[in-house]
This record gives sequence, structure tokens and C-alpha cells, in this order.
Amino acid sequence: MSDLVIVESPAKAKTIQKYLGPGYDVIASMGHVRDLPKSKFAVDVDNNFEPIYTEMKGKEDVIKDLKKHAKKSDKIYLATDPDREGEAISWHLAHILNMDLNENNRIAFNEITKTGVSTGMSNPHKIDIDLVNAQQARRILDRIVGYKLSPFLWKKVKRGLSAGRVQSVAVRLIVDREKEIRDFVTQEYWTIDGKFTAPSSRKIFSAKLALIDSKKAELKNEQEAQAVLNSLENQDFTISKVKKRVTKRQPAPPYITSTLQQEASRRMGFQARRTMKAAQELYEGIEINDMGLVGLITYMRTDSLRVSAEAQAAATAYINQKYGSEYVPETPRVYKSKKNAQDAHEAIRPSMPELDPESVKDSLTTDQYKIYKLIWERFIASQMANALLDTMSAEITAGNCQFNASGYTVKFKGFTVLYVEAKDTKDEEENKELPPLEEGQVLKIKSLDPNQHFTQPPSRFTEATLIKTLEENGIGRPSTYAPTITTITSRMYVERDGKQLKPTALGEVTTELMREHFKKIVDAKFTADMETRLDDVEKGDTDWRSMLKDFYVDFNSTLDKAEVAMEGKRVKVPDEQTDVICDVCGKNMVIKIGRFGKFLACPGFPECTNTKKIVQATKGICPICGNKVIAQKSKKGRNFFGCEKYPECTFMTWHTPVEDKCPKCGCSLFKKGGKSGKLLCEKPGCGYERNL
Repeated sequence: MSDLVIVESPAKAKTIQKYLGPGYDVIASMGHVRDLPKSKFAVDVDNNFEPIYTEMKGKEDVIKDLKKHAKKSDKIYLATDPDREGEAISWHLAHILNMDLNENNRIAFNEITKTGVSTGMSNPHKIDIDLVNAQQARRILDRIVGYKLSPFLWKKVKRGLSAGRVQSVAVRLIVDREKEIRDFVTQEYWTIDGKFTAPSSRKIFSAKLALIDSKKAELKNEQEAQAVLNSLENQDFTISKVKKRVTKRQPAPPYITSTLQQEASRRMGFQARRTMKAAQELYEGIEINDMGLVGLITYMRTDSLRVSAEAQAAATAYINQKYGSEYVPETPRVYKSKKNAQDAHEAIRPSMPELDPESVKDSLTTDQYKIYKLIWERFIASQMANALLDTMSAEITAGNCQFNASGYTVKFKGFTVLYVEAKDTKDEEENKELPPLEEGQVLKIKSLDPNQHFTQPPSRFTEATLIKTLEENGIGRPSTYAPTITTITSRMYVERDGKQLKPTALGEVTTELMREHFKKIVDAKFTADMETRLDDVEKGDTDWRSMLKDFYVDFNSTLDKAEVAMEGKRVKVPDEQTDVICDVCGKNMVIKIGRFGKFLACPGFPECTNTKKIVQATKGICPICGNKVIAQKSKKGRNFFGCEKYPECTFMTWHTPVEDKCPKCGCSLFKKGGKSGKLLCEKPGCGYERNL
């Protein structure tokens, strides 16, 4: 007989089996095996919110296999993921396999390496029932909201709608941002930029008008700007103050779940779901050249910035060998986690810092490599010395005006030799080096340029900025960000416009209805408070059933009041009119949302029942037949471009059509890759391409 170790996925099982060897049998549960059934509410509210769990449909063979292996095993270890959900899966497995919950049969792996597996196996413990109860409470909360509120939305808005606790708040944030954009009133303002040279240098540098009569310069129109320019005629521009100092720039901490998702979105346009898929694969194990199966990163659902001493030592050794001792900080860096962080795991880091991305690139898929490179570079940089900048700022006085100039030079690259964090917004102007400047110098004017500007509305959320806002407001936890965004887009409350997220008419109507009748459900502070209470359950400080009762009593009362207030009423989702003409009756068709997404429909229904697919035209022309190239989706949901005459014409490509024409044959060119990609011709036999 052998000991049985149960994990969630076959990939994870295969990697752990390698480290444990003979004497252990490692199998996968394929995720959850027991849950609240989809077809019933399955929560006995009158019996202290007792959940009614059933074995999941489609898992019969898996459960049968688990029981068969359990019968012939000396000892069973539950090694599901080290978080709330993983703890709950272990608890459900223990019930199905009739295991003793008081035994030390739960093990956890923060990293799936030889050391990580050995450490986990050496420290078995009881299933943490507080962790399980926190997950049960979250599951039942979501079931209450989903099963009680969704039918209300069916009756009052549209059949098939569903409501979610965290998702509703995320949609409201996006709806509120859209309203801000619509209500924004653009205002004109002007700035004045000067270009100067110093007596000791020919280098031209820039300075901006900052103060007028010692107050912030605020020029509302061209007349005010011109008045300032007139007042500056024949004035000396004198340097009144110069500040020089050495500024330290510190590296960003290692990634946690939210920051990894944000950075992958900013740098590579990855959706959170795509990022987490690649990270999960890196954690569970990759076949690496001569090393075999290796888990390349630590657990990727975490909000802790803690790093083990062993990992710090390995990173320091690598930095010292690769870059030199001057790139190693005097003392190891310690980063402080945010106040409500779970701190159950380390930050996301490479499990073996000595394995740089290039050494494993050939063993990874493109997505795996990109995510591993981000994680590895960020972690190594987080353990490196500060960058040092020689900064200079100068105040330039002319009459009653003050211009400011600033710049820097890099004195020591430090961590920036490897990695610099991306930002959500770009600075208007790069900070450039200034020439030598001294107080009292009179500058030579090259130009004074008035510039007209208009205030801009706030930007729509991207995945990166939405995740950042959810995290800052305490809404959701590391495991919820990606599924939340997936849910609100798949249910068509929100749609993508490039990288931006914008609400659909359905999302706006539903949010306004929820805001009017279920204010707490779409309130960010209330949702954040619920997350805090779930954390208290996890710590053992709050009884989960009492928490559910408090929520349910108030929620049920609110639902009853909404039913009365909305009796006999329905909310209409406005149709979006298009310029597509109905082939049958000649009316302008409208966009409707159906079970499988958006489609075009005649507004004359039921007299006219004509419908059409929505076709997204591009600037490209099919290189085979000369018809339009349109955007399409594959069966797996991937975006591609193909001929509008498909299937008569079979042309398709993953590359984006552009306006440029091929200089050899005159066909449309297609863009491959990102900023450093290329343009190429897809006409058979042409072969033209050029770098961007």
C-alpha cells in the first residue's frame, strides 16, 4: 500500500509525484467535487443557513476513482491550493472520503519544488475550519444575492439576467465613470513654455510658466496668455534659485495578484484571466530541459509582500554574480503588506531565482514566458540597490512671472538596469537633463510659446485601473478580480472598447435599478465591509452563520419593498440605432442583446422579424478575392480577421488589417506584433514585409 496525495489538477499531480517518488500515489480531483446545486437555492435559511451540498454533475467517475484509491491507501493527504477555496475543496473531499477532520491530513505547498514539497509534507495539519467557513459564507452570500435578486431582474428588466455581489459593484464603478465622462464640461486653458540657453552652454532647455505674482499661473484664454507675453517683452530672464540634490529611487515590491494582473494588462494587454492561466501553469509545473517538471513560481493568489530569507539569499547571490556587489543593497529589503492582507503566502516570486527567463524560454509557451519574465524581473529588481539620480531644478524670474525647469541625470542605475514599473498614464513630457545653471545667470530666450489646451474627462477604466480601484476600495480578494471581470463582460453588462471597459445600455439600466432599490448591493463601502467580515470569519473572530443572518434579514426586507414599489412596472433597455438598413422593410436596424451576444434586429418587430449578425468592418481588403476583411471570433473565442465572403473565400489571419498598401502588389498590409512588430503582405507569393 502507498500514501495518497490529492491535488486539484493533473499537471500539479504530475509535478508533485516526481518529487515524492515511490510510496506515494498523487491524483487530481479536477477542482471542486461538491457544491450547492445549480438548479436549487440549496440554503436552508430556517435551519441556521445550513447549505445543502451535492456531488457535482459530471464528476461521478472522478469521485469513484478517488474513493477507489482512498480504500487501498494507508494515509490520505489533501494538498489542494493554499487559500480559502483550496481549504474548502479539501473539506469537501474529506466529507466524500469519510476522513477524520481532527487528523493532520492537510498539507500545503507555497511552491512546487523539491524543497517546497518536502516542507509541505513535513508539516501536515488539520483542515482550518475557520478558512472553510469563510469560503462557505462567501459562497452562500453570493447564492442569496444571485438566487433572490436575479428573478427580480428577470421580471423588471430582461429574462436571463443574473446579479452578483462583487460584480454589481464593479459594474457600478464603470457606469459611474461613464456618467462622469458624459457630464464633463470641457474648459479651455493656456500654458506658456519657454526655451532658453544659459551663458555657459549652447544646450537649449525648456521651462514652464508656473507663477504670476507668486500665485499659480491660470490662463483661461488666448487674451490672458497674450497679456502675459506682452508683459514679458524686454524683461531679463534671471535664474533666481537652483536646487541640486541626489535622489534615491526605490524598486517596486514583488508582485501580488492584483499588481501582476495590472502590469500584464499595461505592458502586454493581457486580460486578467489570461494572466492567471499562465501563472497557474507556471506554479503547477513545467517540463524544463534536463530538470524535468518544475514549479517555476510560488503560489499566485496572494496579497502578501513577504519573501522568505532563502529566496532573498538566492536573489542576492544572483545579483552579486550578474551585476556586481554595488547592485546589492546594504541590508535585505523588507516590504510591508497592506493592512488587510491575508499574509498566508509569500509574494509572487520565482521559486528558483537563479533560473532567469532566457534559460527556460525554450520550454515555455509565449504567454508563460512573458508572465515568468515579468515575475522574475520584478522580484530580482525588488532585491537590488536603489537607483541614484542627480536632480536639478531651477526657478527663473522675469518681471512678475516665475518659470520652472527641472531635469535629472542617472548617477547609478541600480535596479533600473533590469526593470522599471509601467504606469497607467504617461507624463506629458520626459524629464530631460539640464545644462549647468547658476543663480544670477541671465538666460537667452529662444522662444516663448503659448499653447492652448482643453481639460479632459477622466479616462474609462481598463482592466488594470479597475483592478487597482477594486483593491484600493477593499472590494474582492486576489482570487476574485479575474472572474469578476470575466463575469461582467460575459453577461454583457460591460463591453470592451480596445483596452477600455464601458457599460452597455443593459449595464446602465440594471445599475440604476439596483441603485434605486438595492443601494447596499451596489455600494462600494458596504461590499468592502462584507469582505472585512469574511476576513473576521477566517480569523475565527466572527460566527459565519450570524454574519449571514445579519445580511439576509436586511436584504430580504429590501427585496420585499422593491417588489411592492415595482409592482406592474418594467424597465426598458434602450436599443442602439445603427445606420444598417433592414433588407425587408427599410427601417434602420437596432442592436439587441440575445443569449449569444449582440445582434442586429428590425425595430418593426413583430411585423418584421428580420435579424442579422453584427459585422465589424476593417480597413483591409481580402488579398485573395478583393472583398472586405471583417473582424470575427473563433469557436474558442479568439479574435481573428477573415474575408466577408467566407466560406466561399477561405482567407483568414490573426494579424490586424491597416490602411497601408503593399508597394509591390497594392494589396492591404497587415500588422503583426506590437510596437516593435512589422507590416506584411498576406497575398500568396508576394512576401513583402517591413519593420514598424
